[in-house]
Amino acid sequence: MLIDTHCHLDASEFAGASLAIADAAAGAGVSGIVLPAVHKNNFAAVTGLAHQHPACFYALGIHPMYVAVSQEQDLVFLREQVAQRLQAGCEDRRLVAIGEIGLDYFVPELTQSPLREKQKFFYTEQLKIARDFDLPVLLHVRRSLDIILKYLRRFPVTGGIAHAFNGSIQQAESLIALNFRLGFGGAMTFTRALQIRRLAAGLPLESIVLETDAPDIPPSWLQDQHNSPEQLPHIARVLAELRGLSVHEIAAATTRNAFAVLPRMMIPASLAG
Repeated sequence: MLIDTHCHLDASEFAGASLAIADAAAGAGVSGIVLPAVHKNNFAAVTGLAHQHPACFYALGIHPMYVAVSQEQDLVFLREQVAQRLQAGCEDRRLVAIGEIGLDYFVPELTQSPLREKQKFFYTEQLKIARDFDLPVLLHVRRSLDIILKYLRRFPVTGGIAHAFNGSIQQAESLIALNFRLGFGGAMTFTRALQIRRLAAGLPLESIVLETDAPDIPPSWLQDQHNSPEQLPHIARVLAELRGLSVHEIAAATTRNAFAVLPRMMIPASLAG
């Protein structure tokens, strides 16, 4: 059993084939797929997919690259949606995290005022929502890890996943100390990605989860094609090779790690095998 902890199955690139792709992934052994939201306008899409396919779960949040087109009222809407979905008596078990949230200092315009400050505001307000509802977070981190960590310490949450991790050993250790797991996916499959491969090979196995970020970050064998959750078993094989373990050991460990950090996930017995 494998868990894809980060997959944008609702993306337009999948052109209405999302459920068929989830079926194919489940057939390949991917028993859980986490669908992060990126903007209030796709809250309904990720929720709908999660309720249409037994392997799918979702997170609600506002991605830093969508902060420019978001309003402060959207944070109020997010809080209201989370409260409604966690209401006693009608709790939605498919909601497993707040995400995708974070800071992006790779895109030049996002590093300048006022978007730099607006990103920080949206990030910290969403950390507060996660804290208040005792939910983990799915973090988007590009050239911003030290600031991400600064605010995690200021507004502590129950834990989460640093998606597409590409930091230093010291930053990894800081995240692990805060009950975070580190997401590895397609980037790890490129032989030239020396730092990511060193991290994947050397970090404690209990700190690692697998992801695709589909349709983005395709593995080396897909070239410029769209990524898909069906690729996760092959990505797991690369991690197994890097660590000198069997694919079965990698699948068991990373699935255990995903359940530990996303405790609301409940995989149906028919998919668990």
